[in-house]
Amino acid sequence: MVDLSICIVTYNAKDLLLGCLKSVYNNLDHVNAEVVLVDNASTDGSIEAVRELWPDVQIIKNTENLGFVKPTNQAMKISRGRYVLWLNNDTIVLDNALAKLVEFMDTNPLVGICGPKVLNRDGTVQNQCRRGFPTPWNIFAYLTGLSRLFPNSPRFAGYLMTYFDEDQVHEVDAVSGSCLLVRREVINQIGYLDEDYYAYGEDLDYCARAKKAGWKIYYYPRAEIIHYGGQGGSGVQPYRSIYHFHRSMWLFYQKHIASDHIFLFNWAVGFAIVAKLFLAVIANLLRRRKVVGSAKP
Repeated sequence: MVDLSICIVTYNAKDLLLGCLKSVYNNLDHVNAEVVLVDNASTDGSIEAVRELWPDVQIIKNTENLGFVKPTNQAMKISRGRYVLWLNNDTIVLDNALAKLVEFMDTNPLVGICGPKVLNRDGTVQNQCRRGFPTPWNIFAYLTGLSRLFPNSPRFAGYLMTYFDEDQVHEVDAVSGSCLLVRREVINQIGYLDEDYYAYGEDLDYCARAKKAGWKIYYYPRAEIIHYGGQGGSGVQPYRSIYHFHRSMWLFYQKHIASDHIFLFNWAVGFAIVAKLFLAVIANLLRRRKVVGSAKP
């Protein structure tokens, strides 16, 4: 039986993809795993290189760029593992992280989803790898900088949960889709990713659905990966990615939060998301390196 299905989506990111796959295969000594790769019509020789270096990788080759969500569902639907891992192509797996994640899930049957500590290239933690639910207050505190002023306060730092020690195992509302491990039983119960999302926000949405179904979500920092961030696809089409990032924010809000608030409040939230979109476009125009987000949040 396959323990772990590693699902990777790629688009014109050959060097990053090869580095990611090399790190994956260097960390499979203690895991019975399969790798499923979905290519979004890359033209940089990615697939040819993968076939030459790792002929056992299962490859789905799309004829157009379908984003992240639909291709991830494509991979999940043919996967056979007891656990399914979403892994970004701009990541590096460290120190038996895959085996550690599987072992943690095996010993904690009530946990439906878990994620590792996600590091920047300089070794600092990407705080988005463990998150609270993005309530209006949590997002207000995050966007206004209150969470940075009071990082040890559960009241003000509820979104990125920086009041927890980054080396402490703890329950969270969501983990990062850059490396997210989901139990097969969760998939059987709640289904696949919501394809209303093109890319971004699908990890929050899926974790929210799993929690509503009664599963626990955990941050497990004893497993670590490096995530370069903003390079595995968003760097190829930055403005398209900026649009979908903010569109996903609105989709998530409508799906999970809007029903708890009056329409005037929801309009204000919608206006704020549109304003943030325009600011992000302007900032990216002025930035030498075009990305959706920072590699170091």
